[in-house]
Amino acid sequence: MWIPTEHEKYGVVLASFRGTVQHGLPLEIGDTVQILEKCEGWYRGFILKNPNAKGIFPSSYIHLKNAHVKNKGQFETVIPVEDSVITEMTSTLRDWGTMWKQLYVKNEGDLFHRLWHVMNEILDLRRQVLVGHLTHDRMRDVKQHITARLDWGNEQLGLDLVPRREFSMVDPDEISVTELYRLMEHRHRKKETPAPASTHHLFVHVKSLMSANVGEELEVFFHIYDGRENRPLSERFFVRLNKSGLPKSPEKTERQCTLFVDLGSSDLRKDVYIVVHIIRIGRMGAGEKKNLCSVQYRRPFGCAVVSIADLLTADSKDDHLLKVYTCNTESEWYQIHENIIKKANSRYNLSGSNTGLAVALQLLHGDIEQLRREYMVLFTRGVSITRKLGFSDVIMPGEMRNDLYITLEKGEFEKGGKSVARNVEITVYVLDIDGQILKSHMAAGSGEPGGDEYHSLVLYHNNSPRWAEQIKLPIPVDVFRGSHVRFEFRHCSTKDKGEKKLFGYSFVPLMQEDGRTLPDGTHELIIHKCEENTSLADCSRYLKLPFSKANLPSNNQTLKGTKESFWITSFLCSTKLTQNGDMLDLLKWRAHPERINDSLSKLKEIDGSEIVKFLQDTLDTLFGILDESSQRYGLKVFDSLVHIINLLQDSKFQHFKPVMDTYIESHFAGALSYRDLIKVLKWYVDRIVDAEHQEHIQQVLKASEYIFKYIIQSRRLFSLATGGQNEEEFRVCIHELFMSIRFFLSQENKGSSPVAQTQAVFLRTFPAVYGELLKIFTVREVAGFIRETLGSLPTTVHADCPLETVKLQCIAKTVESQLYINPDSRCILLPVVLRVLQAHMQEQRDLVMCASILTSMLSLITKEENGTEPVVSEEVELIVESLLGVLLRTILEISNRPQSAGPAMRLQFQDVTGEFVACLLALLRQMSDRHYQKLLQAFSNKDDLRDFLLQIFTVFRILIRPEMFPKDWTVMRLVTNNVIITTVLYLSDALRKNFLNDKFDYKVWDSYFYLSVIFINQPCLQLESFSPSKRKKILEKYGDMRVMMGCEIFSMWQNLGEHKLNFIPAMIGPFLEVTLVPQPDLRNVMIPIFHDMMDWEQRRSGNFKQVEAKLIDKLDSLMSEGKGDETYRELFNSIIPLFGPYPSLLKKIERETWRESGISLIATVTRLMERLLDYRDCMKLGEVDGKKIGCTVSLLNFYKTELNKEEMYIRYIHKLYDLHLKAQNYTEASYTLLLYDELLEWSDRPLREFLNYPMQSEWQRKEYLHLTIVQNFDRGKCWENGIILCRELADQYESYYDYRNLSKMRMMEASLYDKIMDQQRLEPEFFRVGFYGKKFPFFLRNKEFVCRGHDYERLEAFQQRMLNEFPHAIAMQHVNQPDQTIYQADAQYLQIYAVTPIPESQDVLQRDGVPDNIKSFYKFNHIWRFRYDRPFHKGTKDKENEFKSLWVERTTLTLVQSLPGISRWFEVEKRELVEVSPLENAIEVIENKNLQLRTLITQCQSRQMQNINPLTMCLNGVIDAAVNGGLARYQEAFFVKDYIMNHPEDSEKIGRLRELMFEQAHILEYGLAVHEKFVPQDMRPLHKKLVDQFHLMKSSLGIQEFPAYVRASPIHFTNGSPRPCRNSVPNIISPDGVKSVTRRSVLSYPAVNRYSSSSLSSQASNEVSNITGQSESSDEVFNMQPSPSTSSLSSNHSASPNVTSSAPSSARGSPQMAEKHKHSRENACLSPRERPVSAIFPNPLDPAQRAPPHQIGDTTLPRSDPNLSAPDKGKTQHFLLHPLYLCTHSHTPDIPGRTTMPPFTPSPTECQSASLVSNSPVLSGSYSSGISSLSRCSVSEASGTELPAGDHLPHPLPPPTTLPNSVSSSDEPIRRENKTPPPYSVYERNNPRRPVPLPHSLSIPPQTDPPALPPKPHQLRTGSMKLDGTSDPRVPRPRPLPRKVSQL
Repeated sequence: MWIPTEHEKYGVVLASFRGTVQHGLPLEIGDTVQILEKCEGWYRGFILKNPNAKGIFPSSYIHLKNAHVKNKGQFETVIPVEDSVITEMTSTLRDWGTMWKQLYVKNEGDLFHRLWHVMNEILDLRRQVLVGHLTHDRMRDVKQHITARLDWGNEQLGLDLVPRREFSMVDPDEISVTELYRLMEHRHRKKETPAPASTHHLFVHVKSLMSANVGEELEVFFHIYDGRENRPLSERFFVRLNKSGLPKSPEKTERQCTLFVDLGSSDLRKDVYIVVHIIRIGRMGAGEKKNLCSVQYRRPFGCAVVSIADLLTADSKDDHLLKVYTCNTESEWYQIHENIIKKANSRYNLSGSNTGLAVALQLLHGDIEQLRREYMVLFTRGVSITRKLGFSDVIMPGEMRNDLYITLEKGEFEKGGKSVARNVEITVYVLDIDGQILKSHMAAGSGEPGGDEYHSLVLYHNNSPRWAEQIKLPIPVDVFRGSHVRFEFRHCSTKDKGEKKLFGYSFVPLMQEDGRTLPDGTHELIIHKCEENTSLADCSRYLKLPFSKANLPSNNQTLKGTKESFWITSFLCSTKLTQNGDMLDLLKWRAHPERINDSLSKLKEIDGSEIVKFLQDTLDTLFGILDESSQRYGLKVFDSLVHIINLLQDSKFQHFKPVMDTYIESHFAGALSYRDLIKVLKWYVDRIVDAEHQEHIQQVLKASEYIFKYIIQSRRLFSLATGGQNEEEFRVCIHELFMSIRFFLSQENKGSSPVAQTQAVFLRTFPAVYGELLKIFTVREVAGFIRETLGSLPTTVHADCPLETVKLQCIAKTVESQLYINPDSRCILLPVVLRVLQAHMQEQRDLVMCASILTSMLSLITKEENGTEPVVSEEVELIVESLLGVLLRTILEISNRPQSAGPAMRLQFQDVTGEFVACLLALLRQMSDRHYQKLLQAFSNKDDLRDFLLQIFTVFRILIRPEMFPKDWTVMRLVTNNVIITTVLYLSDALRKNFLNDKFDYKVWDSYFYLSVIFINQPCLQLESFSPSKRKKILEKYGDMRVMMGCEIFSMWQNLGEHKLNFIPAMIGPFLEVTLVPQPDLRNVMIPIFHDMMDWEQRRSGNFKQVEAKLIDKLDSLMSEGKGDETYRELFNSIIPLFGPYPSLLKKIERETWRESGISLIATVTRLMERLLDYRDCMKLGEVDGKKIGCTVSLLNFYKTELNKEEMYIRYIHKLYDLHLKAQNYTEASYTLLLYDELLEWSDRPLREFLNYPMQSEWQRKEYLHLTIVQNFDRGKCWENGIILCRELADQYESYYDYRNLSKMRMMEASLYDKIMDQQRLEPEFFRVGFYGKKFPFFLRNKEFVCRGHDYERLEAFQQRMLNEFPHAIAMQHVNQPDQTIYQADAQYLQIYAVTPIPESQDVLQRDGVPDNIKSFYKFNHIWRFRYDRPFHKGTKDKENEFKSLWVERTTLTLVQSLPGISRWFEVEKRELVEVSPLENAIEVIENKNLQLRTLITQCQSRQMQNINPLTMCLNGVIDAAVNGGLARYQEAFFVKDYIMNHPEDSEKIGRLRELMFEQAHILEYGLAVHEKFVPQDMRPLHKKLVDQFHLMKSSLGIQEFPAYVRASPIHFTNGSPRPCRNSVPNIISPDGVKSVTRRSVLSYPAVNRYSSSSLSSQASNEVSNITGQSESSDEVFNMQPSPSTSSLSSNHSASPNVTSSAPSSARGSPQMAEKHKHSRENACLSPRERPVSAIFPNPLDPAQRAPPHQIGDTTLPRSDPNLSAPDKGKTQHFLLHPLYLCTHSHTPDIPGRTTMPPFTPSPTECQSASLVSNSPVLSGSYSSGISSLSRCSVSEASGTELPAGDHLPHPLPPPTTLPNSVSSSDEPIRRENKTPPPYSVYERNNPRRPVPLPHSLSIPPQTDPPALPPKPHQLRTGSMKLDGTSDPRVPRPRPLPRKVSQL
């Protein structure tokens, strides 16, 4: 039987359990479980990380732990009883574990590894804590280390900041909000800015001296030098180097490393240097021979200098190589470092180019103890300490130091009978009182141990040497008295074996007879002469002699007059000895009582460091004097005591305060002193008001804290000694003293008066006295003193008075004092504190201080001890009454105040706002029902209550702002929200009672709803985004506060009644925002409100258009912000709560009368939502641009076509434009911006400021847009489009006579033409992409698109890019259409293959002489249709000849928009599938090959090829394949009797194939002729072989001689002899090179991109065009993809785009002959097999039957197009001229005046209609049949020039193609019915006021008389518009937008 557990509540899993038993719960080792029940060795419970899954598990698998149970019962929570640090570590490591794995997935390797190390470190420390064997101090260190590591990890992972106290996490419910804020702030500050260290240390490590000429031992001295004051700041650090320049004792690191300690911040400046002096030990001269002298001298070597400031910027770990300089003359050695610093180059130079001292220098910051911990290795390895000269900035008590520094400055010596100056060396000794040399007390510097003597430098031949060498004498204090220093002078001879001869000495005693030490400063010592062998062992003989010239008696002229002198500088740094006689006199006052007065007066002049050295002795002296003669010396002793107390306020000596405190507590014995001290203090206070000079009194009051300490301690000693006598008398004295103080404080003075300043001084020190008074008086008594004292201050003080601030500071210290903590004293002091606070906060003064006081006050309130609840409640009531209103106003003021510029000020405001907010929260949290009732009752009228509610709601909105607290302060935010929701629940009652029905107040209710919505939408309450553990903690502590607030909104909404209408539609957006929160309960609450809103709106206005508009606008803005659930599916299912799985809005609506409009609204919203969600997901950081663009296009179209929301539409146009610019899709960016441009007109209407556009007229904005678009077309190399806009702008400038801009525009237009001709354009590839499966975004799902590739992007690269954009997608390996399983799959499938564009503008492509760089634009722009060919075998495959069964499946894809457009990809609107039979396929393959041959021949003739190889290869491929069975295969397949019998319908095609074969042979013959002309010599054999093979091929085809029609119709050039053109390439029409100049180029800008067959390439010949009437550009020929075959004519790839055959019209109608016309039109509708023979082989027409050019094409006969299915074949506009007709027709007699017109497209250069050129053969580009040079009868051969307009050639031929784009028959079927056209094309502008280029599909009546002069461009364009004013029926326009844009 299962029994609930009592004690077994919590455990850890010891071993994994699979849970295979019934109801078993699988467990992993390390899981923590909560146990609910037990039964015979089994437990039932759950894992803490997944509380929902409950099950059973064996008890033996669980290790039980002690736990504390909260809320016993069904919802109990279990907290393990263990160290809180352990608990935190465990939970944090669990959270980190999952995030750590994510780091690996995200490839954040660096953080992954760092976190891994930290986690291991924490686990290791956790073990140490758990074992429990650590000492208390070590445990503290470990915990500190753990918390530091936890904080570091939390910060790196973006987790929350944890508030801690003493390493333990703090429960926010158990402390005050103000205290919580302070803890958070402290941790945040700690994290942000470590306090700068005030103490610094320089670490020096000497590595080596690098020099070519060392060879001697060296001594290196370092010291820190102040360049500003020209004095050393530190002792010297001394390192010995061996002859190699390396340290002499490498094993002793302390001899080569040192730490220059105690540098102040002021020492880290540019003019403080590290100076290095290097001394060599050896011969006198550096170059002397070794055997000359064995004596070693210390001689100058070099000096190096580096500034300390350089170390602050340099990398601390770098080694420095210091340059070493030598001085030019030795006499300047003493100041070489100064010369280097001053850069006096003439006085020093480099000691050698390679000489340098290698040292490591590093600045360390912090006190020395901290460094010992941080740089443990440094100190354990050994490092010498080099001290500052003198004491550091802060002197510590107990610091022991007794160092005498002597600097050997200079000497003056006589020659001593020598002819040259001496080489003087000084030997220094220190001797004690007995004349014994003190051993090891002579230190040259730190680093090396002290010696017995010191030898100075020797300066060569110098009688006035200057050494400037510093030595340190660390002599013990007890040896100091009687000791002296002796200096012996020797001459060092460089001859005579290098002897050192003594010639004199000096000495100086270290202490004077009166006990004073040798004073600091320079001393001129007497040099006493002596003989070489004089013994100085007996000191007593010379100690009686005078030692210094300053001390000589005036009568001793002999010594005074000597020239010889020796100067030293001494400096004593001692904590025990003094050089001050006045100090000694005071301490020995009993010996000289008469000097007491004098000594007390001189005390103030004594240096502070001397006083603090003898602090205890001095204080004993003062109180000794006071006890013995208080009457006489009382005032002076008091003043001296004040001086000493104030001395300790100095930062240098402040550390001696504890010394004085210890003295008072333990050594002070003046039991009677209190009377005198009180008396003198009162005397001073009484004199304040009348005294003229207040300075001294202020000094007294500054010292009042310690004076009171002495008074209280003295009284306690007296009480102890006497048993409490004179108690009353003492109390009276103190009361009288306070009365005097209150009197002087109550004086009203101006802020600047001396008395006011004295009052301020007293108030600053007064709080320090409280603690002392409490030692004798009761808490209430002291509180009374303070209340009366502070209450006596004048209240009416000026706002700018400094006393106000001081008063506030005094209050602050009072609140923080021990006294205020006691509830008894608090109730006495609180009114005074509140009065001052309220006054300051109302005037917005000293807010930082106010916040601090309030924080301290409220921190105390939560600490409610038993029995103090009423007191606390009373305090809260008082504070609420005084401060709540002013606190709210203050927060509002600060928040709305503009941020000041300085970061410090901004930070200060931020801090103070945070503190006030914490105070407000703390106060509200303390308020109970009673407090709220009292607060609301206190408002006398409704207006005050209304203002209060508005104020508090506004403040709450401010508190919810994300910037209120740092982002990782979740704990603080949750506390804030908890307080807010509690308060709102209290206040909503007041709202209902006071502001409903007739008292309804919209503003208060609106503020309430607005606050509620913001509250629910806070990021910190979106529990779904948190980790499970964090979510669980929040729910346990606070529940889901969003639901609580949602219920409150619902309840309040229901109370509104008819007032609901006031909030429609204003609250729709905010409430919708709430609905987007993915919380089911919250949605359940909010849905009825929406229904209610729709119902009320319907009642009011009969519809809910307002609701709809607001809903859509809000949805858009919310989605853009990324609101809603994370993943698409979750989001979709939950956001449509409006129609989702809950008691949905849809169900409610279906019951209403207005159900239809309601359901329609919901359908629209749903569709919009789908697109918005896609948009939101795509716009996430890191998403690829392609997705973002596609999604934006989808949304933009929806806004235009379905919602007709113009402003939204325009916004998304600009979003799309920005995306294109970012992705460098400049062409697409232009098309996008054009959408906005087309909405504007050339009018002067003013437009408001919108997006980034300023306020301007519509004309100006359109002009700006035009210029921007042109610029982007230019960047995208789409210059033709730019030209159109340039022209339109030029028209506008011309119409306004703005010739300056017109000129610029024309120049820009010209530059675009130049770019077309000069710059290279890459030809893009196109790819068809299918997106299949439900996992794709809505705008892609189960759709197919055609995408324009990037530059140089081929299929493999494109495929890879798409797979990168959709990393979860699976690439399909086949091109078949997928089935339904793929469509419905829960996955992503990509199907990608290349497609071939089918150009619309064929006319330009067909024209001869149009350069390729112009044609390339028309080949790849404005493309609607794309093709893909897939070869397959139908029926049985003939292994011998596969051509028999080789079919081609041709797929034609039609897009919704043409490419390029506003996107790089567009959806496929229509698929057409046709099968091309083997015979048709063969025709296409041969046609393509013929075209390729023609193109290559033409290029070769016109010398466009660099070499002839492509032609050679092509000829070889065709001839060789034909010989080896290429064409023969076709003959076998299709020319056999079986095939002809079985396929009688193909007879025409078989004929065509035969013609093409003959044609190919003819072309090959012509090609070989051209080849022979250009073939290089080394390829002649190959050419011969080709000729031989060609003859074989002809014979295999059975051709002996070409038929007559082939001979008579040699290879014609398409355009005959056209008129000259500047841009065209001369066309060489024969191997002999007779030139004919091609026709000028055309630029077209079609209105609707329509498909038409491709034409001949720019350089194809006339002969070729007349043979086939079909052509393709050279590039396409090279890319031709034939069918698979053994011959070179085939391949498995898709066919070239232009394999469709087309030919010129064969029949012409006549306007006079309607029947003929009709007959031709009827023929045009017949299939090829139904047509009459005369249509294919007509009789020659007589002149009357000729049609004028504008009707060409009306009577043409369409040929079967394999691209089209049977029903569509009748519709086709693709026409083919049969070659048999051409050949026959070439024999017709010459008919004078017969002309034909080529396809004509208006180009940007010729904006005239077709009718303008109809009567001019030259202008119309009429074709003349050029006769091949083979027949030698070319018309133009003789002259090579163009024929006159009136002359007509003998054999005029029809053009190769009709004009499907220029002229159309009236009953032509429309190709794209009922399709929304793209609103994106430049040429689809339907503004009647705007001239546009002529659309090709418009037919224009002929004009008979062309104008004599070309009209202006804008007139031409106007004329080129449709004359009847009707729109083209084939082009449905988009639904017009409302012209709201006019306000934009």
